[in-house]
Amino acid sequence: MPALDSQLLEILAQNGQIKPGDLQWLKTELITSSEPVETLLLKHNLVSETDIAKTKAGILKVEYIDVASASVVPEAINVLPEAVAEKYLCLPFNLDQTNRVLSVALANPVDLQAIEFIEKKTGYKIKPYLAEATVLLKEIQSRYSQSLSSEVTAALKETITVNSRQSQLDILESSVGVIREAPISKIVSTILEFAMKSRASDVHIEPLEQKTRVRYRIDGILYEKLVLPKSVHDSVISRIKILSHLKIDEKRSPQDGRFNFHAGDDEVDLRVSTMPSVYGEKIVMRLLKKAQKVPDLPELGLRGRALLNLQTAIRVPHGIILVTGPTGSGKTTTLYSVLSKINTPTVNIMTLEDPVEYQMAGITQVQINPQGGLTFASGMRSFLRQDPDIIMVGEIRDIETAELAIQASLTGHLVFSTLHTNSAAGALPRLLDMEAEPFLLTSSMTCIVGQRVTRQICRHCKETYDPAPEVAADIKAVLGPMVHGPIKLSRGKKCLECNQTGYSGRIGIFEVLPVTEAIGKLILERSPSGSIEKIAKDAGMIDMKQDGYLKVLEGLTTLEEVLRVAQD
Repeated sequence: MPALDSQLLEILAQNGQIKPGDLQWLKTELITSSEPVETLLLKHNLVSETDIAKTKAGILKVEYIDVASASVVPEAINVLPEAVAEKYLCLPFNLDQTNRVLSVALANPVDLQAIEFIEKKTGYKIKPYLAEATVLLKEIQSRYSQSLSSEVTAALKETITVNSRQSQLDILESSVGVIREAPISKIVSTILEFAMKSRASDVHIEPLEQKTRVRYRIDGILYEKLVLPKSVHDSVISRIKILSHLKIDEKRSPQDGRFNFHAGDDEVDLRVSTMPSVYGEKIVMRLLKKAQKVPDLPELGLRGRALLNLQTAIRVPHGIILVTGPTGSGKTTTLYSVLSKINTPTVNIMTLEDPVEYQMAGITQVQINPQGGLTFASGMRSFLRQDPDIIMVGEIRDIETAELAIQASLTGHLVFSTLHTNSAAGALPRLLDMEAEPFLLTSSMTCIVGQRVTRQICRHCKETYDPAPEVAADIKAVLGPMVHGPIKLSRGKKCLECNQTGYSGRIGIFEVLPVTEAIGKLILERSPSGSIEKIAKDAGMIDMKQDGYLKVLEGLTTLEEVLRVAQD
């Protein structure tokens, strides 16, 4: 019996995965049988294929990988032809361009001949992993058929043939042919399908001098996923314009549109924005899942005193509650979470949004339409004639909307809105700069939330470590008496589940500022945000940086992430 087979049986027996009687029978059977030990184990249902693979990986000192649930980088798939993958029963799943390393799952990771061939074929150094043969075969067929790069490459071959017969002088001429042809439609569909699978919030299709690149925003960070030849750029843009009901002959002015897209059981609403640039039109698409569940407040990252202060504020039947932060900081999601908490049949809730990002049962949701005369200000006036109890205005952009929100709150309505400021305290001077009356602000403002969004550490590859002394000192300086004992931090080692980023998912960091009597006096005095923040912190408010540092100590995110989004 080969040494590997003998070791495999011994370890399986030691782990209790093979009974002593079965072990003796196997040893006897292997003497007379020509079947490999793995075949016998599987044939008689003695051990699962996964257990065999994991044990072999330990013996061979290579990593085991579950390719069925692993994230496969599209660029990695594109490096190795499908025929080669099937011949050697291997699947490339990750690509390190910097170090020229290709991670490959193999049924036989010690097949040096296969590894040498793949290295010559791809030009990359191979890092082998072990995976089950049957799973590999299935995944090779599935992944290659679903590969972004391979699908787009196949469509491009067809497009080149079509383009060779089309005039390139005017996209309007080619639109009759190329953009309605299956290849271009397939490219657009594939880009959107993979955006949904990748949990992307936005898709950027942007022309460069020699090419067009496609980037996905995942967990707040942009990643380049695909490069298209410049020759198909106009056709792809026109295809998206047709879907969005935009003018395909208008290239000099920005346009906005939207359309729905289905991928399996999932449906997304896409908000489309076009913008003319030096090298052609750029398109950005925001993906809004229709069936997306609204998270509750603790899921967002609110906890402790901040959560208590916000919950207290939303129980008041009138007043203004503002959520502040830059674009993409999760303000609208926080508002939806609050609305879902107070949404009952006994109250009339109305929202005015741009656009409607979540569809909520039991709530009247209205999307603004400036071209049709429906703005935040005009919508607010109309809302007050609809007998509302609670009003949510997507954003306070001007003094007119601010004054209407104040008047609504003073007449017994609970008003929610957002404002673009860097901190909760900064919202008050901003409203004063918009010429809101200080005495009205003091009477109407109930609570202000400041927030940012950080990436969460991947739970699959999370590890703890001791920080450098200067880092620990900084944490203690920021948190003061809130930190106890030795400081341990966490980080992601980077794995397949997080696409080698170390992060998966996002969590918010918050500061919640109740507008107390003391802060009301500062508003009347038109005090700067620094003075307001000092009074609030003296009263026990935890600021965003402190909240971020506490989440770092909890192992939810990293110090680098907090400093990236909440640096002073």
